[in-house]
Amino acid sequence: MNAMEQQRNAVADAAEAFAKQKLEHDLSGHDWWHVQRVSKMAERLAMEEGADVVLCRIAALLHDVADEKLNESKEAGLAKVSAWLQEQPLAAKEQQHIMEIISTMSYAAGKNPPMRSLEGQVVQDADRLDAIGAIAIARTFLYAGWKGHLIHDPAMPIRESMTLEQYREEKSTAINHFYEKLLKLKDKLNTNAAKRIGEERHRYMERYLEQFMHEWEGER
Repeated sequence: MNAMEQQRNAVADAAEAFAKQKLEHDLSGHDWWHVQRVSKMAERLAMEEGADVVLCRIAALLHDVADEKLNESKEAGLAKVSAWLQEQPLAAKEQQHIMEIISTMSYAAGKNPPMRSLEGQVVQDADRLDAIGAIAIARTFLYAGWKGHLIHDPAMPIRESMTLEQYREEKSTAINHFYEKLLKLKDKLNTNAAKRIGEERHRYMERYLEQFMHEWEGER
């Protein structure tokens, strides 16, 4: 490993410490453990897809430090991460690349444009995979409780389309969230590696929802 690689890896280690400090007490499902899982998956996908592993790791570690749900605004969150990056020994081009990934990777009610770079696709996929499958089910109910939403209300219709403001602010339920977002993510994955992993996780959620509805109706 040459000196430049050592320096970039040191920045990644510093990003890990920074993210853990900022997110270890989060109760919304966007906590440090979520970030750690996304980082590990981003590294795995990057190696399989031929992306820049270290850059993907840094972006994955920092992505929720900037999340608008956890900051006063999207701009405030991005400014926090940008200020931190400017203190690190990374090339300006790499800093810009990381900020581009972080600023455009969120689901945002399905409104964000496609990711421009392979690294962006990898980090976005890693984040979305954590919203598909067994852990995603646990995170969905944790987030619903954090937001003050019900588990399920059969009278509350599933929103087929919505603005970003409606997605962020309107009342929903944990079960509706599966249909309004999580079950749509499989078809929005970018890389072949993520699509392969997402298929089984998606089927797991479908089986869970089938069981849930049978239990809700007292049928099983």
